[in-house]
Amino acid sequence: MEIIQIVGLGMITTFLALVVKEHKPVFAFLLTVFTGIIIFLFLIDKIAVMIQMIEELAANANINLVYVQTIFKIIGIAYIAEFGAQIARDAGQGAIATKIELAGKVLIMIMAIPIISVIIETILTLIPAAMGDLS
Repeated sequence: MEIIQIVGLGMITTFLALVVKEHKPVFAFLLTVFTGIIIFLFLIDKIAVMIQMIEELAANANINLVYVQTIFKIIGIAYIAEFGAQIARDAGQGAIATKIELAGKVLIMIMAIPIISVIIETILTLIPAAMGDLS
């Protein structure tokens, strides 16, 4: 039960951060960031397995891997932006957190343009065929 380990680490860190925050707020913040990194490193093997499985499924379905990799990058941007924004919020910097989230959203839109273009092109090629069926 890996989730029990992760939640346990989170709860212990939360308790320690609350105790330390009264005397050394900087150390409490560093403890929080360090724990977030440890949890991420704990999950990185699981993430790699998931990515490999999805790439294999996409290859078996004859889906262009460029699109799958782009989607992975988009998901990665979302998670990293969220992680950075939460760290900024934990440090009491809500305005910076909001800017990090905005940057993540803009980068996601930029990364999505090729996929959106292919979807629109596919729809446009299907529309004339559908219109021919109506007559």
